[in-house]
Amino acid sequence: MAGVDVISAETASASEAVAVGGSKLARSRRWRVRLSPVRWVRGGGLSALVFALPMLAIFTAFSWYPIVRLVVLSLQHTNLIDPPTWVGLDNFREVISDPLFLTAVKNTAYFAGLALVFGYPIPLVAAVLISESRRLRGLYSAFYEPSRVGLFNTVLSWFHLGPYGWLQSPGTAMPALVLESTWANAGTTIIIYLAALTAVDRNLYEAASVDGAGVWRKIWHVTLPQLRGVLLVTLILQIIGTAQVFIEPFLFTSGGPANSTLTVLLLVYQYAFGNSVGVGFGQAAALSLMLAAFLAVFSVIFMRLTRSWSTT
Repeated sequence: MAGVDVISAETASASEAVAVGGSKLARSRRWRVRLSPVRWVRGGGLSALVFALPMLAIFTAFSWYPIVRLVVLSLQHTNLIDPPTWVGLDNFREVISDPLFLTAVKNTAYFAGLALVFGYPIPLVAAVLISESRRLRGLYSAFYEPSRVGLFNTVLSWFHLGPYGWLQSPGTAMPALVLESTWANAGTTIIIYLAALTAVDRNLYEAASVDGAGVWRKIWHVTLPQLRGVLLVTLILQIIGTAQVFIEPFLFTSGGPANSTLTVLLLVYQYAFGNSVGVGFGQAAALSLMLAAFLAVFSVIFMRLTRSWSTT
């Protein structure tokens, strides 16, 4: 009887395997039928493709082609006028061996760090204050003037301090740029936080009040956990944005004083247009690719590490 049972079990397993194989074959055949050109056209696939073609053409012309062109330029020595010459990875070697490369990387990291310390929490605090108190809605305006007779020096003069040359000193130039950048870009982040705050369940605040929680305990135990996903997104966006800082050092200091505000993108600009236009296009393209690759790898690692945080 045991042998019969074994044979029956084997027969049943074989029958199940045949059934599974048959179902897979049937699904494969149905899939091929679904993907037939006639059914695809009748199902509106051709119309969708026609409508998508302009968008694909624009995306290719303004996104993919510049990327491919950048890769090609990074492997060439060219001034965009004379015929280019292929130099392989020489542009990357020249960039890495440039003493200004490490200076630019350090300054960019310094700017990003200061922006995270000051620029990241300020919009959140401002959004919470605006959301929680109507009387404070008129307090989120200020003016930043970096000259020696500007707003900060005027306020400091009331305490018999200063005036200080904010952008003329290597020690204060970068913090001054971070302050200006924070104020210039805080508005968009505040709007994002305000929109996210509207989705927070007000019953949670009422329950916290019943438990005797104050304002700060509500913010810490109710507001911040509900904004965790938004906070992680804005964090990675701020890191990517600050790593590409260009406008502030270009307009205010041109990388000075003594290269204390030279950033990676400003170095890219100097390679391409600094001394003679077009001479350093290869180095500029190489450095741009290095920055893009770093940000891509950093973003992937960040999203993988924080995936569980944003869903719990």
